[in-house]
Amino acid sequence: MRLNLEEVKQDIDDWIENFLEVKHPDLGNWTPCPYARSARLKQSYEVRIGDHVLDDLLDLSRQGLEGKEVIIYAYPHNQYQAQDFRHLVRQANEMFLLNKDILALDDHPRDVEVVNGVTMNQGKYTLALVQCLSDLNAKAKLVANQGFYDTWDEEYLQTVFKYREDPRL
Repeated sequence: MRLNLEEVKQDIDDWIENFLEVKHPDLGNWTPCPYARSARLKQSYEVRIGDHVLDDLLDLSRQGLEGKEVIIYAYPHNQYQAQDFRHLVRQANEMFLLNKDILALDDHPRDVEVVNGVTMNQGKYTLALVQCLSDLNAKAKLVANQGFYDTWDEEYLQTVFKYREDPRL
């Protein structure tokens, strides 16, 4: 099944505006992503339809983020099993992204991520969300100092920061 880019962009925009930008009481009245609104308004993210995650991320490692804060590769929800997708994204991080100051985060509908009872996944597509690692670490430190991670489970935080600096330190 080939995804329609315009439909995927609209779905991602809706997810950003109606979930990632909305304050949630179970997250200490924080939005799930404190930088999503700014990225949406500045149009500093790009949605792409992916073909094969390793090839896509290798190409991105060569091209860089091309002035975007986030590049989101979308794949059909059933193109990859959750554990296979997670493994491929981690492999890409370790093999060629991290040494270019780039980090890919995986989001699979069947690998549900829950923070304080709030499901964080987009849910419709399998996504690789790619960002500049040093920028992500700097932004995480800023919000950590304001209490953003205070309601997050310690075990979950350890998985989130596997390749990143722990902003609470």
